[in-house]
Amino acid sequence: MADFKFYYPIQVRYGDLDPQWHVNNTRFLAYIEQARLAYMMSLGLFDGKSFHDMGTITADVHIAYVGQIRLGQDIQVGVRVARLGNKSIRYETQIEDRQSGQVLARCEIVSVGFDYHRQISLPIPDHWRRVISEFEGIPPGPQQT
Repeated sequence: MADFKFYYPIQVRYGDLDPQWHVNNTRFLAYIEQARLAYMMSLGLFDGKSFHDMGTITADVHIAYVGQIRLGQDIQVGVRVARLGNKSIRYETQIEDRQSGQVLARCEIVSVGFDYHRQISLPIPDHWRRVISEFEGIPPGPQQT
């Protein structure tokens, strides 16, 4: 994965732990989702007021667990858009230790443009394409894979 231009710090809480005293694997996705929401808000793509107006829905998630996260560990999540399709956005994320840079997890998420009111998929808005492509330095048009 390439360098990230956006990082979101995460505070590991006692309730995130499982009986083995490391962060439960389900919490990794919660950290990633929290960071992805912060990414969208920082770019002005979502105001955080109504999830029905968010404009995307998660279609696919793949997480590779690389290391354990423990209580009190200082971690951050890097978020970037790797690909803009016609109706989809592929995000790459990485959870890492803030001090050492050790990678603790890698994740790819595919989100699809979605109208929650009408329950239909939609193309990614041109405004989003401009903002994301400018921030990430990727082409704004749909990219073929």
